[in-house]
Amino acid sequence: MKYRAALVVLSDRAASGERPDECLPIMKERLGAAYEIVHERVIPDDPSALQAQMVDICDRNVASLILTSGGTGLSPRDRTPQATAAILDYEVPGIGEAIRSFALKNVRSAMLSRAIAGVRHRTLIVNLPGSPRAVGESLDAIVPVLPHAIELLNDEVPDG
Repeated sequence: MKYRAALVVLSDRAASGERPDECLPIMKERLGAAYEIVHERVIPDDPSALQAQMVDICDRNVASLILTSGGTGLSPRDRTPQATAAILDYEVPGIGEAIRSFALKNVRSAMLSRAIAGVRHRTLIVNLPGSPRAVGESLDAIVPVLPHAIELLNDEVPDG
């Protein structure tokens, strides 16, 4: 079974063409053949634009998974968690905790990530950090449980 995924990278410099985005290829590689990428964008660090994309994807049931990259740190422009939280039906705190816990083994500054995860309708949304290395490590931590989460959201897990 192929799962549908949407990928959104938030980066002022990559969106303006000042530097190439390196996160989308890592996201696609880590998701692998089990996922059909139905939407991929690089946008500026703009919470309103991110919210509009996430709401559209979720409300039209375009994807069962949205991964965002960037905007999860402490700088004044890092507003991805707030933008995400504002449109969620509910949070799934264990995903963000797992990402930070996994990364802390190698990078002490991982504790500064404010990335969150949650659900809108039947779409799981996960914020990832903005560096390519951190994106890969984060996905290494959570990819094994994503199919089960998506199946639960779609009532595809048998009782028992």
